[in-house]
Amino acid sequence: MTLPRFSAAEMVFSAKCFAAAMLAMAVASFAGLPRPFWALMTAYIVANPLAGAVRSKAVFRLAGTLLGCAAALLLVPALVDVPELLTLALALWVALCLFVSLLDRTPRSYLFMLAGYSAALIGFPAVGAPLGIFGTASARVEEIAIGIVCGTLVHSLVLPVSLGPTLVGLMDRTLSDAGAWLRGMVQPAAATADGAAGRQAARRKLAGDISQLRVMATHVPFDTSHLQWTASAIRALQHEVAALTPFASAVDDRLQALRDAEGRLPADVEQAVGRVLARLADSGRAAPGAPAAPLADADLAGLRAAARAVADAPPPQADAWTRALRIGLAVRLEELIDAWHACVQLRQRIDAGLAGRPAELPADGPAAPAARDVLHRDVGMAAWSALAAALAICLCSAFWILTGWPGGAAMAMMAAIFCSFFAGMDDPAPSIYSFLKALLMSLPLGALYVLVLMPLVVDLPTLALVCAPAFLVLGCYLARPATFMKAMALLLSGVIGTLSLYDTGQADFAGFANAMVGQVLGVAAAAVVTALVRSVSADWGARRIQRTTWRELGRPLRQADAAQARLHAARVLDRIGLLAPRIAQAGGTVDGVNADDALVDLRIGTDLHALHRDSALLPGGLGPDILARVARLFREHPAQLTTGQAAQAQPALAERIDEALRALLPGGAAADAGPGPAADADADADRRRTLAALVGLRRNLYPARPWPAAPTATQEALA
Repeated sequence: MTLPRFSAAEMVFSAKCFAAAMLAMAVASFAGLPRPFWALMTAYIVANPLAGAVRSKAVFRLAGTLLGCAAALLLVPALVDVPELLTLALALWVALCLFVSLLDRTPRSYLFMLAGYSAALIGFPAVGAPLGIFGTASARVEEIAIGIVCGTLVHSLVLPVSLGPTLVGLMDRTLSDAGAWLRGMVQPAAATADGAAGRQAARRKLAGDISQLRVMATHVPFDTSHLQWTASAIRALQHEVAALTPFASAVDDRLQALRDAEGRLPADVEQAVGRVLARLADSGRAAPGAPAAPLADADLAGLRAAARAVADAPPPQADAWTRALRIGLAVRLEELIDAWHACVQLRQRIDAGLAGRPAELPADGPAAPAARDVLHRDVGMAAWSALAAALAICLCSAFWILTGWPGGAAMAMMAAIFCSFFAGMDDPAPSIYSFLKALLMSLPLGALYVLVLMPLVVDLPTLALVCAPAFLVLGCYLARPATFMKAMALLLSGVIGTLSLYDTGQADFAGFANAMVGQVLGVAAAAVVTALVRSVSADWGARRIQRTTWRELGRPLRQADAAQARLHAARVLDRIGLLAPRIAQAGGTVDGVNADDALVDLRIGTDLHALHRDSALLPGGLGPDILARVARLFREHPAQLTTGQAAQAQPALAERIDEALRALLPGGAAADAGPGPAADADADADRRRTLAALVGLRRNLYPARPWPAAPTATQEALA
């Protein structure tokens, strides 16, 4: 048998966890608190290899515990004489807190989840002694607070591990993935066997990086290093990377459209765009530790000029559609240049903050939105998860009330915990069953401690000596993401959970059996109810996420500005990050859904916002008509079709887009009826942006539609 091999970092982390737990146990015992093992357990619950994550989790856990304690103090004394109503009230409280937690989707959601099941942990055991509920609740808060403080102190002061290297590495990897995408754009997708697959992987990986970066950034203000002073710059960077993605995707698509229209990428476009994209990619951070190479003002102006030259120098034989594609490409390329430059500048400011220098953002820069405005929220699934939790708690409590079984309280508590803890998954049941298996595996270890080893303990040093073997080994496994859940089940439920029987005077075989059976039945009830009420397949979840984007595109725009367009881009990118693992779990394909189609919807949202801002440039009400037709298309979007397939049923929309394009192209009605000479430059820029938006809509909705041929002299005479 091969013995486990742990790294030095894993062993140090395990030692710190054990030291924090023993310190919490000593303080709680010295203070005379009734259940000091709760303090020991809390020290492990808040543990994390990163000091910033420990501190943020500690704050959220303490706040959640206080809120749950307040709920228990309100509900138990008022309803203890009516156990059915008390059960329903606690179940509804857990459901409400879980609902709010699932809508948050940041580490802060832990606060609301904990507020729910903390009320159950305090309330259900107090049913037998309701007169002492205030003392019980205050003792639980004190014990948990001691565990939080001890865990935070040890992980913050003893060899603290900063979030900085992990987060900075993620930021650099995000820019590197974006740079790899840019470098591959001018290469034909079929140039290499894996060219197209590589570009698709880079795009999907970028979306996942952005979502992960947004979630991890929640811990930044709690970090122990200078990283905490860069929080605003990190939020701005993640938003800028999200904002540049639709521009990069549009450039990629326009290049492919030019290849389709002319058989190959025109030489002047390939040279100009290739130089621009290569320079942008090189200005990012190519590898961790490599210095950033920001664009100088002269270099930036040269890149913008190269982008404009793509539109200003079409070949004489170019048709109207090719000219439109070139203008659309040039506009999106200029926007990509500006967005990328903003990202590199922010990356420099983060480096300055890490070095202890101020990392303030420019006063005129766009403010990064809060995560709640960007992250995808599924109200329906949150409500179903809350319902499943309430139903499981009520069923367990009904069994407890009808049988009068002493272990019934543990059953209801475990149902509340496990229905809450895994509710963010599409199908939580397999994970709950996995935890249940680990709990069953831990029963012999728990019995060994409670029935054999703990009777030998006479003081705290003896307790530390007895606990050290299991705690230190399992603590190393806690540091590994792949084994975290199983180690947590073995440690918290199997060892610490059974040790807490000494706090209640039930450290005998009957007490052990009742507690273990209650825990097992509670976890099993959570798994069964979740499987029956709440579990959905990965492909169903993917289609539901995709339909959310379609509903958003189907709503008429009330406000369309650059900030709203950036918010839309960030939301859709977050959904792409959620789609990718679900599509992979479903076998790689889901009817009507793929991550590339989500990029199409991302580009459409950007184009709609741009068209809404400048729709007055189009004659005859073309702008509002196109916007209304696109909104109707997405409101009536069949779930099994991609966006391009659904658009084929509305040829009139394609004709209106073509009419608007002809009006804006040089020689068209809108192009010739511009303002006076003083405003020519601004008017030309507005026309180009509007034309680029129309080109994008045509490419995204009707990618295979040929440009209508120019009428012959005979056709014009007949007209």
